[in-house]
Amino acid sequence: MSGWAGALYSVLMTLGQPLLRRKLARRGRVEPGYLEAVEERFGHYRQPPETASELVWVHAVSLGETRTAAVLLRSLRAQHPALRLLLTHGTATGREEGRALLKSIGRPGDVQVWQPWDSPAAVVRFFSHFRPRLGLLMETEIWPNTVAESKRRGMPLVLVNGRLSAKSLKQALRLSALSLPAYGALSAVYAQTEEDAQRFRLLGAPVAGVFGNLKFDATPDAAQLARGRKWRETLAQPVLMFASSREGEEDEFLKQISAFSQAGRAQAAMNSVAYQSSKAFKALIVPRHPQRFDEVAALAAQHGLTVSRRSQWAGSPADSVDATAASAGLPQARPAPSAASAAHAVASVGAMTADVWLGDSLGEMALYYGLGDVALLGGSFAPLGGQNLIEAAACGCPVVMGPHTFNFLEAAALAEAEGAALRVAGMAEAVQAGLALAGDSAALGKAVAAGLAFAARNRGATDRTVVALQHFLQPV
Repeated sequence: MSGWAGALYSVLMTLGQPLLRRKLARRGRVEPGYLEAVEERFGHYRQPPETASELVWVHAVSLGETRTAAVLLRSLRAQHPALRLLLTHGTATGREEGRALLKSIGRPGDVQVWQPWDSPAAVVRFFSHFRPRLGLLMETEIWPNTVAESKRRGMPLVLVNGRLSAKSLKQALRLSALSLPAYGALSAVYAQTEEDAQRFRLLGAPVAGVFGNLKFDATPDAAQLARGRKWRETLAQPVLMFASSREGEEDEFLKQISAFSQAGRAQAAMNSVAYQSSKAFKALIVPRHPQRFDEVAALAAQHGLTVSRRSQWAGSPADSVDATAASAGLPQARPAPSAASAAHAVASVGAMTADVWLGDSLGEMALYYGLGDVALLGGSFAPLGGQNLIEAAACGCPVVMGPHTFNFLEAAALAEAEGAALRVAGMAEAVQAGLALAGDSAALGKAVAAGLAFAARNRGATDRTVVALQHFLQPV
């Protein structure tokens, strides 16, 4: 990478390595996965160096990108059984998901390491050690030194399932001295939508196809989905799910749930009935990031809400009870609304008496969508761009989304137009709309059918991508 901007960027990335080490150590106290093989991030590896250019490098930075990569890699493996994979990630959840993926489809000779830090030395060590013949970047990850080194070595680098929001385009144009050479050096970009393609072209990227979103081709885990639906059938109340919730959104959601909880308790006291029988619905919250499970539990306790965690359930929610309270015939105790009480609330409150269910497990989104009647879309109630709504639709779980869906702009617009999703202005309206939909069996049935049809109609990106990649996968 040449020019003053590239030189300055390289210096800053080199000087920033001690800061990265401190950040990893800090995050590792919450997520131990960040402490694993730290030296890989700086280009130092335990695996012996490659002697030939055989590996196809696939970079999937986090959990969502790794799940999307799995859809593509299963298809590639079916057509090219001898293909050797080099899988890299930037987050602990992505690496863990990648490890599970390689257990499923891996072959002898596959490799998994951390993404190299984008300093010149680390990037050179990465390419010199593994000598990949082709690089596939999932969705958004463009690093200037990495792209420049791949071009210098003559290694094709393709952006797959590419997406670029208007916000990201503005940021890239502000840093055009770095971004234009990086996007222009890619070998090909396969965009999700025509809008994404137009933005990529403004950055000089070689758009070679608009193939749709690979996420539509992901198949929900059938066993999990069936299990969640079976659990839901045993409940007397609908389940309102907050899917992939993000920091800054959960507080408002729990505030709304707390208001309903207080109203239910007042009604129960007034009518001399059990509080449990007065509840109108069950609230299920599934945080996007696992390191925040305890934080969300504490936040619920601060709102005066009791919590039952998925990790504490022996079987279905109905099987999770407070044995002490049940055997004594006593009403369920409520914790003091403080962060310190959250752990006790989690440990002692049975699911059927809890105000909030906390989905604190990984890899079970299909189960949660099967359990939920309606899902609020995380990331859309704060200016974060929204999370993936395609999985919810494929599971037959209607979505209520907030105003911020720029990460999945076309999918969100199509889902709304086809009746698979509702858009609202804020959290209070979302909770009301979700409960109204869950309580209207005819409307709910139509939304479920619309979601399933929406998901099925937009499949096919994987086949188109695999066909396009044949040019780069010819034997070396």
